Amino acid sequence: MASFFRAYSAFLVRRPMAAQCATSVVLFGTGDAIAQQMIEGKGKGHDMTRTARLAFYGGVLFAPPVTKWLQFLGRLNFSTPAKTVIYRTWLDQSIAGPAAVGWFFTAMTFLEGKGVAEVMERLETKYVPTLVRGWAVFGPAQLVNFAIVPPQFRFLFIGGVSLCWNTYLSAIHAQQHVVDEMDIPIY
Repeated sequence: MASFFRAYSAFLVRRPMAAQCATSVVLFGTGDAIAQQMIEGKGKGHDMTRTARLAFYGGVLFAPPVTKWLQFLGRLNFSTPAKTVIYRTWLDQSIAGPAAVGWFFTAMTFLEGKGVAEVMERLETKYVPTLVRGWAVFGPAQLVNFAIVPPQFRFLFIGGVSLCWNTYLSAIHAQQHVVDEMDIPIY
């Protein structure tokens, strides 16, 4: 395990974008697998297409902008270390948080082959509650991340937190599918 960690650490330093995209593929795919198996209890009825879609989203559509965003935040410095952590966290949660939640529901709906009307419906019903829950999770996590985690491991740290979050996102996103399939209004 120690040799894997050393190799991964070297990969993060040498090729941060590739390492973080690969990490995100694994974390998003794993989050969906956990959601399907442990929360939804699908067993042998596991939807591999859904898992692949989430993994694709994580590695191709999510990781590149988040990697650049974290690099940008890492370059911001203020008059004290405490102010730097607070401002980085505030910027992350006020800009990236809302954008990431909207991007998730938009991209996933389009990846499922649905149209703008379905995107708007998902955003109207799921955006605000998901964003508020995201702030409760990622606000404190980013405070810790920016305060004590070395820069090359920030994506990995937040990725670990994201594993639980991705499981949650996958599960709530799937709830819409059940509603869609049953043709029952949400409220």
